[in-house]
Amino acid sequence: MAKKILLLAGDYVEDYEAMVPYQTLLAVGHAVDTVCPGKAPGDSVATSIHDFEGAQTYSEKRGHNFAITADFATATVEAYDALVIPGGRAPEYLRLDPAVIALVQGFSEAGKPIAAICHGAQILAAAGVIAGRTVSAYPACAPEVRLAGATYAEIPIDGAYTDGNLVTAPAWPAHPAWMAQFLVVLGTRIEHG
Repeated sequence: MAKKILLLAGDYVEDYEAMVPYQTLLAVGHAVDTVCPGKAPGDSVATSIHDFEGAQTYSEKRGHNFAITADFATATVEAYDALVIPGGRAPEYLRLDPAVIALVQGFSEAGKPIAAICHGAQILAAAGVIAGRTVSAYPACAPEVRLAGATYAEIPIDGAYTDGNLVTAPAWPAHPAWMAQFLVVLGTRIEHG
């Protein structure tokens, strides 16, 4: 059965981490609404492309414009079956918005599936919803994960970790594992003939 999924974005969300789950979930038949506080349907957010090119941290380049399809102000937990939180730079300021925190807490309290990748863990930590859980994130976010009372999952950059309704991963190289595990939590069945 198709699910209705909310994807939380903001300016300088990581390009791949917004677009790939959005397209993947649509491709398997789910409905996905993209929202951003302060932006309306038809607006877009600027994305950033983070890459791993041998420096001490990831590099950052300007990416595409990612379309907003729904109104954040009217999005409710009851209207959706699951939540996706991409990484990039957006989580560092989205976590300052009390409405974002309340929405994430609502999904968590309802036990609905949540997929977060990379810096998306910053929002989970700020919302106080990961205490006692095992969570993956970009390695630079490990201190925040631990300070929020969670166990940081030490997994390869292309791995993902599922803890109940929560599916997390370190960065976009994990998309195949992250989306595969999220589809299992969603109850999505893909059959090959």
